[in-house]
Amino acid sequence: MARRKQADIIQELTDRELVFHLLLTQFILLLISAVAGWVLFRDAVSFLKHFRIDSSIWAYGLVSGILVVMLDSILMKVLPKAYYDDGGVNERIFRRLTVPNIFFITMLVACAEELLFRGVIQSCFGLIAASFIFAAVHIRYWKHWYLIVNVVLLSFWLGLVYELSNENLLSTMVMHFTIDFLLGIRIKKWGT
Repeated sequence: MARRKQADIIQELTDRELVFHLLLTQFILLLISAVAGWVLFRDAVSFLKHFRIDSSIWAYGLVSGILVVMLDSILMKVLPKAYYDDGGVNERIFRRLTVPNIFFITMLVACAEELLFRGVIQSCFGLIAASFIFAAVHIRYWKHWYLIVNVVLLSFWLGLVYELSNENLLSTMVMHFTIDFLLGIRIKKWGT
């Protein structure tokens, strides 16, 4: 019943309000990351070591992001459309946005979510905790088994990229951004 109420609330929101709530959620995640990081890390240096410009950004982050989008594009063509039905939320968010707005929003989402889930949670509590908390936060996918399985698998993949890149947050941020940005552009141009 709670999920039905959430769907009803989402349907009552205008597209502009929906984008506002998405942005608000990301700023809340940034605030949670800052507070949790302050509590869980002994100093700023021990946290900032997770930001490095090196080849893992491209080798793991960009390549993995492109692979996810390619795999998702193939699956969208062969699986029933109902498997990807999120209630039209993604289409409502991305369809009317300009490309620069899609760039900004997907960059914010990638940074906020990876900062919290990989930078704080995975660094302090491990891959499994980060992956399942990541899935739990994506509550609107819970009513669709395929979407929640997708989110869990994607979260584990992001977590593995974090591990393989020697805990470089920029690698997972690039991966997450690449996925969201390219899928956002696809939704804008062709719908879901």
